[in-house]
Amino acid sequence: MVEKSAPMPGMVNRAMRMMAGTLASRVLGLLREVLTAAYFGATRTLDAYNVAYTLANLSRQLLAEGALSASFVPTFSRLMARDGPDGARALARQVMTVLLCASGAVVLLGILCSPALVRIIAPGFDRGTENLAVTLTRALFPFLAIVSVGALAMGVLNSVGSFFVPAVAPAASNLTFIAILFVFGRGGSIWTMVAAVLAGGAANMAIQWTAACRMGYTLLPARPDKKNPDLCRAAALFLPYAAGLSLNQVNPVVSRILGSFLGSGVISVLNYADRIIQLPLGLFVIAISQAVLPMMSRIEPNDSEGFGMFARDALRFDLFIVMPSSIALILLARPIVHMLLMRGAFDEWAWNATSGALACYAAGLPGMACNTVLMRAIYARGLPKAAVRVTLFTVCANLIFGIILMKNFSYLGLAMGTATAFTGASFFGAWLLGRDMKRAVGLFEVRWFARLVLSCALLALTVWGASRLLPYPAEGPFAARAGWTAANVTLGCAVYAAATRFLRCPEWTWMKDAVSNRGGKAA
Repeated sequence: MVEKSAPMPGMVNRAMRMMAGTLASRVLGLLREVLTAAYFGATRTLDAYNVAYTLANLSRQLLAEGALSASFVPTFSRLMARDGPDGARALARQVMTVLLCASGAVVLLGILCSPALVRIIAPGFDRGTENLAVTLTRALFPFLAIVSVGALAMGVLNSVGSFFVPAVAPAASNLTFIAILFVFGRGGSIWTMVAAVLAGGAANMAIQWTAACRMGYTLLPARPDKKNPDLCRAAALFLPYAAGLSLNQVNPVVSRILGSFLGSGVISVLNYADRIIQLPLGLFVIAISQAVLPMMSRIEPNDSEGFGMFARDALRFDLFIVMPSSIALILLARPIVHMLLMRGAFDEWAWNATSGALACYAAGLPGMACNTVLMRAIYARGLPKAAVRVTLFTVCANLIFGIILMKNFSYLGLAMGTATAFTGASFFGAWLLGRDMKRAVGLFEVRWFARLVLSCALLALTVWGASRLLPYPAEGPFAARAGWTAANVTLGCAVYAAATRFLRCPEWTWMKDAVSNRGGKAA
């Protein structure tokens, strides 16, 4: 008996649209880091900025794009399916009011508590660097209020089936950042970075808010109705998810805290590696997770079999896309970092350190991918306690492994700890989800797993052999270095595609249906 597959073409269709829109954003994000590396290198001043940006960004990920997305999108999606657009519009406007009040309070609190926050996140800073980080943090905290509106608009757009605009909006943010940095950043003032971040956030918000208005959802504040059951449901989920996500946001803080004791430039090096890993993470993983949340939210809670099959196939498609990216980044970490960042103030030490950290992060990319999709499944099932438990596991594992490994491997140990923590958390999350559904997720079926492993092995052997046969031209012009990197990546992708097609991996059928009428109708 052949097990019936979940309706994957619709999800893949949405994910592919999200990936298409995200590509420009992620490429521009890398260009943003190229300019930052050229103008600022890996210095203590940039460390101070990265700490300040981390604090402002943590609040954004927690409130705007974290707990808001986890609590609002499932509620909004179910309301759309049940009552149509009118009730959904009223809910969105009431949530807008609550979000503006919450973000405004957090901005004020963050500005007042900046000295204490900087001392917590970077206890190894000297007095001058600490004072600079405090000043930068206060200037960056209004970023939260700006992007909160954009995050709500993104949730509305995703819920009504619009994925391209939310994916493209960060491209406008990065383009604004790059333009400001290119014009004003040559003098080396770190304040140019602050202005670029705020302007980029405003561009991101404006595009998504305008798109939501054009679709009939004008996101203006409205008085919250305390008797609205959907608003109460979203609010009831918001606080538990905020608690869980606040734990999850401790992970980058752990790296900053431990990295502040490891010498000048370490925090910047880890940040550069993280920015590069964000390309496949954002292009593939976030796109897939954004696509699955509204669709999972519409599956009846009692349909554990249908939900489990959908979650399993979403995870398989996630790994099908992410595994080759992980292998390529591990094997080509040094050439990729050299090609992207080796110029200006970015020296050989920074190259070696960033390459090592990138390879370690890349090893944990499959775990990060699975963990992200599993957390969306947990949100869709309405399991706030399970979400808190998974994030608490991630934080504890990251802290423990980071402290243990940094003693012998320095900053590489911090990257290894993060990779190990997310990998372990993905297994823990799958177990919790399976327990709620009373059936295992069933990800690692032998035949599917064997086909994936064999295809990845052929990819690794090909890329390793090609790079040994024709070494990377480190002293050559940029065109030669970029061409060498592109050729090896293309060769690896071609081998992986041929192997998975020959072995008849079902993901190819899903992608074929996704671009046909079947995929469009399912989406």
